[in-house]
This record gives sequence, C-alpha cells and structure tokens, in this order.
Amino acid sequence: MISLAGRDILHSWGKFALTGLGLGLLIGVTLTMAGVYRGMVDDAKVLLKNSGADLWVVQKDTQGPYAESSSIRDDVYRGILGMPGVVQAANVTYLTMQVRKGDTEVRAMVVGFVPGGPGEPGYLVAGRRVTRGHYEAVADVNTGFAVGDRLRIRRHDYTVVGLTRRMVSSGGDPMVFIPLKDAQEAQFLKDNDAIVSERARTALNPSLNRPGVPGLLEAIDASQTSNRNVNAVLVRVAEGRSPEAVAQIIRRWKHLQAYTRAQMEEILVAKLIATAARQIAMFLAILAIVSAAIVAFIIYTMTLGKIREIAVLKLIGTRNRTIASMILQQALGLGLIGFLVGKISATVWAPAFPKYVLLETGDTARGFLIVMMVCAFASTLAIRAALKVDPATAIGG
Repeated sequence: MISLAGRDILHSWGKFALTGLGLGLLIGVTLTMAGVYRGMVDDAKVLLKNSGADLWVVQKDTQGPYAESSSIRDDVYRGILGMPGVVQAANVTYLTMQVRKGDTEVRAMVVGFVPGGPGEPGYLVAGRRVTRGHYEAVADVNTGFAVGDRLRIRRHDYTVVGLTRRMVSSGGDPMVFIPLKDAQEAQFLKDNDAIVSERARTALNPSLNRPGVPGLLEAIDASQTSNRNVNAVLVRVAEGRSPEAVAQIIRRWKHLQAYTRAQMEEILVAKLIATAARQIAMFLAILAIVSAAIVAFIIYTMTLGKIREIAVLKLIGTRNRTIASMILQQALGLGLIGFLVGKISATVWAPAFPKYVLLETGDTARGFLIVMMVCAFASTLAIRAALKVDPATAIGG
C-alpha cells in the first residue's frame, strides 16, 4: 500500500523541510536549556570533587563557604587535626572577583590554598604547581590565561605557573589558585587609604586614648594590618571512618558547623541553584507549549490546504482511520525532522555558550519522547477537521 503521508510530504517537501528546520531550532533551544541546568548541577558536583575534602568546617549557623559567607580563625585547623578520624585539615579561602590581565578582566573565583592539602588543584594540563609562598598562581584554562602570564589580584601581580581544567565554582566561574597568605590579604585586608583613615579615627576616640590602657592603639592598628581569618577548613577523614561521625564530634566540641559531601551537595543543588532551576523549568514548559502550538498550526494549515483531496479519498471509500493515520504520520515526521535538527544544533552551539552545557543521553531520549507526544497531540485538531470533510466537496464547485 502506498504511503499517503509520504507522497504528500514529497509533494510539498520544501514547506515541510522549512517547517521542520524552524521547529528544530526551537527544540535545539529547549535541549540547550536542559543542558544548562545539567551543567549547573555538574559544576556544583565538580567543585566538591575537586576540593578533595570529606568535610567542610565553617562558621557556626552558616551554610558556607559556597552558599553563604563564612569566616573562622586560621588556627582552628590545628585543633581539628588532633581529633579522632581526621587525616588532613587545611585552611582555604574563596573569593569571586574580577582578575585583571593588562586592560582585560576575567571573572573568576580566587582560591587560597595550602600546598599538599585539600583544596589544591588535583591535576595540571600545563606548567607546574605553586612552589613559592607568594605571587604564583595556577589558573583554569577557561580564564584564557597561559603559563607565564602576569595577572593582577587586588594590589599584587601574580605569575601563572600552571594550568588546570574543569576547576570551576558553583556558578561556573573558572578558578585561580594562589597561596593562602596572599588570598587572605586579598580578601580580608583593608587598602592603605582605609588603614590611614581608621588610624586617624582611632586616635580621635577618647575611650581608646587613655593612659591606663598602654598598647591598645598599637594592638588595634596591628589588627587592621594583619589577618588571621579563613573561609573554611577542608578535612579528609581516615579510610573506614564515617564522615558524619567525625562531623558530629567537630560540631559538639569545636562549636563550628561541619558538612559532609552529601550535605554540601544538597546545599549547592537544592538551595543555591534552586531559583535558576525553577526559571529553566518555566522556560522549558513555555517552549513545549509554543512547540505544540506551532506543530498544531502547521499541520492544521496543511490539512486545510488539501480539503478537496481528503474529500476525494472519502468519496472513493478511504476509511477515516487511514486519513487520520496519514495526518498523524505527517505530524510525527515533522517532529522527527525537528528533533534531529534540534539535537544537531544544540550539539554544535553548546561549546560556544559561556555556561557549561551538559547534554545527557537520558535527557535526549526523554526529549525525543516528549516531542513525539507533543506532535501527536497537536495533530488531533487537524484530524478532527479532516474527519468532518463532506465527500460531496470533491464534486462541488
């Protein structure tokens, strides 16, 4: 039996192809939006994996160091090191800022780490690791920096000595790793003008300028020109020990908050990117509705354009089921063409997006099923119109 749908598509293949192309670009945008969400989740998981930590110890009653700000003293790690089940503990700081290279700026997360401890970049793709205590940096390749480049963070210049890959923040910003002391200065210390202004304000305060309090002004001045804070302590737990059990000990005896990797992932995925996830879900719903409306309109218009042909089919005894099947096949064919164009388009333009786009096979399969269901549903309007055609129309004027 000759395929009526295939013959009709070949008869008007130009219109059908252009419609499929337009629908495909819309489907490509939909797949890309889903990929952006998957990429955000993957960024959060990569951030935790790359830290090399089993526990994150932060300021009490905070969800730091990624979702909220956290500030603790940098000598806390010594007490944590002496706790049962702890193998390593290292201070770390995180600061998202504009890193300058000449006249250009790159938004990056600057990480202050202790060499050899948790928080250090796990691998390099070029160059070497940081070996000096000051003014050396390892950067993610997405910053655009190369080995040997000079970049500026706050008041100091740093030399890029190594490059790493896929080291990003939960927001997708590439990371720049510098020694901890330099990062503390960049994040917490005041600039020179602020220090001079604070000295003058302190000197004019009568309550601090009393003869009975020797050295108070000097102590305050020293606190303004030095820093002893970090954002978190990253902890590695001994093999065979439960991270949650160690975290409970830290919470009880150190009066700090400690999160396991599962808890930190919950914070990042369920809370930090929750709003973005809802926005993407709304866009996906809107795009699905728009796609259904486009398919319904196109199939309905194509059906109305061949009313006389449908009437002739009815006149010669063609069953309604055959006519409905023809229209449904055309709708599914349009959806298939659109999905192929959309998948290819999303794969091609995904690397050019500033955000990481992760196109998973499962999402592709689910997207294909949804497209086919939407096309089948959209064809019902055209099928109803076709079934109402009077066979007498074939012989009418």
